[in-house]
Amino acid sequence: MESSETLRNKCAACYRQFNKMEHLVEHMKISFHSGHEPTCGVCKKHCRSFESLREHLIGPLPKQECKNIFSLRGCRFCMMILESPNARRIHQERCQFSSVNDGLMTRMAALGLRDKAIIDYTSSRSPKVVALSCKMVGGGSDGSLDLCARVCITDESENVVFHTYVKPSMVVTNYRYGTTGIRPDNLRDAMPLKHAQRKIQEFLCNGEPMWKIRPRGGRGRILVGHGLDHDLDRLQLEYPSSMMRDTAKYPPLMKTSKLSNSLKYLTQAYLGYDIHVGIQDPYEDCVATMRLYTRMRYQKHRIEAYPQAADAQNRSNQVAWRQNEVERMSPDEMLSISRSDYYCWCLDSLA
Repeated sequence: MESSETLRNKCAACYRQFNKMEHLVEHMKISFHSGHEPTCGVCKKHCRSFESLREHLIGPLPKQECKNIFSLRGCRFCMMILESPNARRIHQERCQFSSVNDGLMTRMAALGLRDKAIIDYTSSRSPKVVALSCKMVGGGSDGSLDLCARVCITDESENVVFHTYVKPSMVVTNYRYGTTGIRPDNLRDAMPLKHAQRKIQEFLCNGEPMWKIRPRGGRGRILVGHGLDHDLDRLQLEYPSSMMRDTAKYPPLMKTSKLSNSLKYLTQAYLGYDIHVGIQDPYEDCVATMRLYTRMRYQKHRIEAYPQAADAQNRSNQVAWRQNEVERMSPDEMLSISRSDYYCWCLDSLA
């Protein structure tokens, strides 16, 4: 059995044990544990990412008790523990998405969406959250320079808001047809890059000056995507980072090594279907990133007045982490004042 002293020096979030209380305090200062971390539904252990939670439950060296319960009652997509095997079966069927690829080209053509180059800015149902994806062709002498040649924007209901081929400002030396499906004919009369850039910028800002855009209370739109920095760079477009929700950089969706997962992997692991089989469509990427965002956004977490460690109220309250005061706290009390070092997307649902 663990001694009372050992239990007192045990982190209430990740269950790591320390020989001395001061070591636990230092750990809590730099770990940024919070109620927004992925948590095991069996033992309540906090994990930095869903990848580490997956390893805890079904990895090469899982915690056996948690693995046994998860194998009977755990959803392999959202990692939730259900009340019974039958409840798990029903939940998992609803939790798994189907591919959007089947009949996509036919459906878009029938709806006249193959080249939707006009955005309706005045619609009363104008979306607050949109997803963006670009497909790149190659420029430069060896064709390795990414040039945006196709862009798609969708809303939360997976409707196409904007779609067009884009004529790069440089000569295309590699159309990368095997993955893009783009031919010279597609770009001959395509929308110039500057024109596409202006339309997208105006749509995202939604009539608000760039300096005034903020996540809550403003008119600017939240932008979802995978590798958004790269897409926006290739579009030569700027947008506030506070308004971007990037599935490549969101800590709960990253690898345990803190590197990005591919969108293909995230879609297969957490949505339950395959993408990027053959020619890749930006609509498919928009749908996948929006589904991932929605799943993360509606995670149920404890509501906190100031949920981020960077919030001014938390920075000015560093007295709470003074060594002599914190060492008198229990591990649970330390966890209660600890805050996340990233913006949890569940906070978007409170806006």
